[in-house]
Amino acid sequence: MTNRILIIDDDIELCELLNDYLSAEGFDAEAVHDGETGVERALNNAYGLIVLDVMLPRLSGFEVLRRIRTASAVPVLMLTARGDEVDRIVGLEMGADDYLPKPFNPRELVARLRAILRRAVLSMTGTEDSSSLLAVGDVSVDPGARSVVCGGNPVEVTSVEFSLLEVLLRMAGKVISREDLSVQALGRTLNYQDRSIDVHVSSLRKKLGTLSDGSERIKSVRGVGYIYTCPAAERNPEP
Repeated sequence: MTNRILIIDDDIELCELLNDYLSAEGFDAEAVHDGETGVERALNNAYGLIVLDVMLPRLSGFEVLRRIRTASAVPVLMLTARGDEVDRIVGLEMGADDYLPKPFNPRELVARLRAILRRAVLSMTGTEDSSSLLAVGDVSVDPGARSVVCGGNPVEVTSVEFSLLEVLLRMAGKVISREDLSVQALGRTLNYQDRSIDVHVSSLRKKLGTLSDGSERIKSVRGVGYIYTCPAAERNPEP
């Protein structure tokens, strides 16, 4: 996984600061300042990750993300206005891997980037603690191939969704908090305004569908987190 990062943001001063900071942290960063150039650069060069602002000239950040996702699975972290939860949710639903509200601490940005890159490396190499299949009911995941099958049919999931589903299946029948899910799947802790886990879980629900009786596979436990509802007895033995 390359450490090249493309920053798409029209704030030139911020881009210069990020270039300096990321370079000191071992990243090879470059920046462009409008959406059209961002799409062209993203689709014609090899980057390990893209940092994408929502508000851009020529093309919005959402349109840039949509065009990138038609041809590339490169990880994308979106920069959103602080307090604008709608932008965050829309970005995650369109395929962003994570988001960070402006203004932000560069140290937090670096932590987010490294967590995303670790997941991307796992997705590309299939490196996992266990290579054996994990199955609960009619859903199975292959940690080595980072693939999901539901009801005998392959399901396309993002690297974040795969990590979340794997954690939920390993904990099937037990409640897991949103905080623990975030640490294990996203590699970071949550703050009280962070809804990224909820958006990714919602996407998983849509992709997996309901159980045969029409109930949700992944149920919300109010004020706590989530539970994958299949009985623990249906799980494959853990290695």
